[in-house]
Amino acid sequence: MQRNLFVAVAGNIGAGKSTLTGMLAAHYGWQPFYEANAENPYLADFYQNMQQWSFHSQVFFLGKRLEHHHQLLQHPGSVLQDRTVYEDAEIFAGNLYEQGTMSARDYDAYRRLYEAVSAFLPPPNLLIYLRADVETLMEHIIKRGREFERTMSPSYLERLNSLYDRWIDRWVACPVLTIPIDGLDYQHTPADFETIIQQVDQALVGLRLQQNQMVEQG
Repeated sequence: MQRNLFVAVAGNIGAGKSTLTGMLAAHYGWQPFYEANAENPYLADFYQNMQQWSFHSQVFFLGKRLEHHHQLLQHPGSVLQDRTVYEDAEIFAGNLYEQGTMSARDYDAYRRLYEAVSAFLPPPNLLIYLRADVETLMEHIIKRGREFERTMSPSYLERLNSLYDRWIDRWVACPVLTIPIDGLDYQHTPADFETIIQQVDQALVGLRLQQNQMVEQG
């Protein structure tokens, strides 16, 4: 296995990405990189007029996510990322466009920018996708009690789930480990966390075999 790994955790709102990122980082001795929180100067305008300001807001988020991606690539050891730059474009900007909140012209410009920049980004060695039904997501969201998430509707989460599944189905930049988390409580139940560790261990073995084959072929 190569010395340093870049592993990313992806998933819908309420899937438990941050919790699992911390637990996996502690287990494997990797450095966790949590979702970069930055004050978006366009956010207030966006909520006043989504059609006019959705492009500006999403470009800002994309820029911050790219900065974050670059920072973790400079880290000298193995890293574990909570949410990826790809999700901003493939899921959240895509949802704005499909719902008519971002115009076709703005979405085309956004996609061109995203695709041009992301083509130069080294992808993760492994993408862990936490898949959950809307009922599970809503349960997690209610439990953590964040004020800004209180008005989040099941239909919104369902749309995001569909976009996540479509994105994962066509993702080929690195191996994907899909973990269905419905019915799991890996934060409080050691057996559930051990189940996830076994799946991650198996995925890491697959990476090692893939790397050995590349060395032999090279």
